Amino acid sequence: MDAVRIYGGKCLEGQTTIQGSKNASLPILAATLLIEGTCEIENCPEISDVYHMLRLLKSLGCKVEREGTLVRVNTEKLSECDMPSDSVGVMRSSIMLLGALLARTGRVCMEYPGGCVIGQRPINLHLQSLRKMGVVIEENETEFCAEAAKLKGAVLNLPFVSVGVTENAILTAVLAEGETIIKPAAREPEIQALCEFLQCAGAKIEGSGSDCLTIRGVNRLYPARYRIPADRIVAGTYLSACMCAGGRVFLRDAPVHHMESVLTRAVEMGAAIDYEADGILVTGRDHRAVCHTLSTGCYPAFPTDMQSPFMVIMALSDQGGSIEETVFENRFRIVPELCRMGADITVHGNTAYISSSKLHGAIVQAEELRGGAALVIAALAAEGTSIVTNRHYIDRGYEDIVLSLRQLGASLELA
Repeated sequence: MDAVRIYGGKCLEGQTTIQGSKNASLPILAATLLIEGTCEIENCPEISDVYHMLRLLKSLGCKVEREGTLVRVNTEKLSECDMPSDSVGVMRSSIMLLGALLARTGRVCMEYPGGCVIGQRPINLHLQSLRKMGVVIEENETEFCAEAAKLKGAVLNLPFVSVGVTENAILTAVLAEGETIIKPAAREPEIQALCEFLQCAGAKIEGSGSDCLTIRGVNRLYPARYRIPADRIVAGTYLSACMCAGGRVFLRDAPVHHMESVLTRAVEMGAAIDYEADGILVTGRDHRAVCHTLSTGCYPAFPTDMQSPFMVIMALSDQGGSIEETVFENRFRIVPELCRMGADITVHGNTAYISSSKLHGAIVQAEELRGGAALVIAALAAEGTSIVTNRHYIDRGYEDIVLSLRQLGASLELA
């Protein structure tokens, strides 16, 4: 049962609670390797990417306990073991283990990490940054080995903003000798969450939330307890579902302060949003909203992870729109699938041009995480029944998309 069957044409009504952030959980779990003792991570989402990360930690000798969304990681018996290739291969964030393991053990060998097919995302920039910090790296076609007798602080002038490289550099630098400066550093809320967790453990980090981070290495870190913030992309996904299907939904714990670009665009495109102390109330939009052009970018710009859901919104509007993708070159893989549902979308270079369409049910295939969720959204607004296959991609980032959308009044089931 690796598919979702969706019965379209039903307005949404209800409420759901937004899960903990996938993109904050993974680097924070990797960061527990830096800390000898037991860390407690609250609000950790029950998704397959977290499952794979916990499996990798266990393979390294960590003791991992889970009680719902509370995860305890004890790293006292950390050992150099082979990490399961199936977990490394399916999850891009396994690269986060590199910096943390180097700081803790001094040597790492691992296969090249995998993940969604949304772009090349080479790891050469990760390795270049580590080399500047005293790491010796040997590579072959399938794996690489990195070794450092002593990690040293460095000035890392990155050629472009990269969330993954910023996270890895932080994890490498907190126990390195001397000072590390990262610029331009990524400013995403998930970077800020990682810095907050490490600061709770005793790290010295300045500039969190800015494009320049300064990290002064310390001798050791201490066990900490930290609560993962709510997932801004999941909140944006269910907001988009309401905009497409119509209706009125309450998104409890939606992280409003991390969603400014998405909320601003949603209102411009006809959604009504009421802000409450514990979440947002979204009312489905006016489909006569004016044509819009979106351009994705690094935070605080419009997030690339919200591009696919907003493509569906544009397809259902009276005037369509266009989207320029500036982050990942292969993020339009959803286009042929949406066209099977009746969408009229053409792609030229890194820009998709979306014409107003009426969607109908179809059997479509998810090829990556956010595109898969967007296909489910499209099916909610389509006439008739749709089946979205390859549900495992969606499970990487959504705890239970079927249950959450049912809580919002949608009609769908596993298939």
